[in-house]
Amino acid sequence: MAKKFCELRSALSDEAQARSEQLANEMLAEMPLHELRQARGLSQQVLARLLKIQQPAIAKLERRTDMYISTLRSHIEAMGGELDIIARFPDGTVRITNFSALDANNSA
Repeated sequence: MAKKFCELRSALSDEAQARSEQLANEMLAEMPLHELRQARGLSQQVLARLLKIQQPAIAKLERRTDMYISTLRSHIEAMGGELDIIARFPDGTVRITNFSALDANNSA
């Protein structure tokens, strides 16, 4: 007989549960655009309607490995998110802000 996931998980040791949760969080922290869209519960059709483009354009965009930052920002914002550009260095991180300034100037 099938068991519920919560029953299976509760049978794991505390250490195994912590490891499982850490791995799940790592997988959720990094994902391609199509998985992010799916995780947000959006179809390509719905996202296309929000962006006022055709659905095949969404499919094409999700397969791209190179795109304009403004295109990516629009895509993320249509899913209800916000895009931040972060540079990571051995001695710390820096949020790059000049791209948001460009967007503000273009919309003004």
